[in-house]
Amino acid sequence: MFTKILIANRGEIAIRIIRACKEMGISTVAVYSQADKESLHTALADQAVCVGGARADDSYLDGKRIVSAALATGAQAIHPGYGFLSENAEFAQLCRQYGLTFIGPSAEIISKMGDKEAARKLMRENGVPVTPGTDVLEGPGEALKAAKSIGYPVMIKASAGGGGKGIRLVERPEDLERSFRTACAEAEKAFGDGRLYMEKYLAPAKHIEVQLLADHDGNIVCLGERECSIQKNHQKLIEESPSPGVNPETREKLVQAATSAARAAGYVNAGTVEFLMDKSGKFYFMEMNTRLQVEHPVTELVTGVDIVKWQIRIAAGVPLDFTQKDIQLQGAAIECRINATKSSRVEFFHPPGGPWVRFDTFLYQGCDISPYYDSMLGKLIVYSSTRGEAIRKMQSALCELLIDGVENNIEEQIDIVRDRRFRAGDYYTDFIKYFNPKDKG
Repeated sequence: MFTKILIANRGEIAIRIIRACKEMGISTVAVYSQADKESLHTALADQAVCVGGARADDSYLDGKRIVSAALATGAQAIHPGYGFLSENAEFAQLCRQYGLTFIGPSAEIISKMGDKEAARKLMRENGVPVTPGTDVLEGPGEALKAAKSIGYPVMIKASAGGGGKGIRLVERPEDLERSFRTACAEAEKAFGDGRLYMEKYLAPAKHIEVQLLADHDGNIVCLGERECSIQKNHQKLIEESPSPGVNPETREKLVQAATSAARAAGYVNAGTVEFLMDKSGKFYFMEMNTRLQVEHPVTELVTGVDIVKWQIRIAAGVPLDFTQKDIQLQGAAIECRINATKSSRVEFFHPPGGPWVRFDTFLYQGCDISPYYDSMLGKLIVYSSTRGEAIRKMQSALCELLIDGVENNIEEQIDIVRDRRFRAGDYYTDFIKYFNPKDKG
């Protein structure tokens, strides 16, 4: 087992990993930008190293500086968290080059699954259902022909995409060329790769993802599914497990498909296979995320499996000590992402409390919210024996959560969990499009 790990991230996820390491008896090294000098994760780690300026390009995205910090402090492994360098194959390769363990899949697997079009092709070849669509498109002209064949509406997606970037919904032929060029430019800026492909737009559809762990011995265990259909601008707002729209028969099929996907990729460590599911229960592969997900806590609560600790164990060569038969989903867990809508200073902060209520965050009273990074302030997570009680617990916790001085989306989240469609579990990825805060049923 490692004795010292560097966490190549910031905010709540850096804190989450530091806490897991402390419980495992592992020393930690935090890295920080000049803007994050007073951040909570730097105080909680055993050591902290400044790796550059406030801009992510000058600090958290500078792989060479992070590797240098790991070597200088004697860390044996690097945990990338999510975002930043977590799905960067070059960084994973750089770690290996300097004898550091990258806590995640290999550079080869990251490259294979990071190319969305290539991943779709691999899934088709291995019997995993894939949304009808195309390979990489040469330009708007080819896209027009493909859309006519597939049938509108269609989704244009970045092959190297993620995080809602480089995606456009096209409902009419006259909008396709403009959408294609806009998505291409956005993808080029975000990923340095403007390649696009096209999928049939499924509506209404649920966004269902399956969390899994895979060790070096070829053992693969799926930890149930998460429902991630409450989204705004292709960014998730609320996640829950288990999904209210998945029955035991469909769950078994999802587990089989996700296992086949991981085996086809030769996957090792924690990963998530994402699907779109229509009203009839048919589901289609979208992509595989080769990292820890923001919403991993809801899975941990309903399975009792600590995903972060198992990421570390697997990276150290420890085989899984449980099988698929050992995974039984118990109760219900919900997570609400609390986002800043404007950067400022936290004047007053009061997190909610009570049994099975937690707020994963980096906030403290008086801290500044930087404009340089992601807008998420924290994740409010609740667990209960039933979904109905979990919803009521979440409503209570949201009302108790106070973050003064920073404009945020707490009120919006309260309205969503009170919505009759959310309470019924009868919601899809177009929820926000038809969302009416007054429609509480």
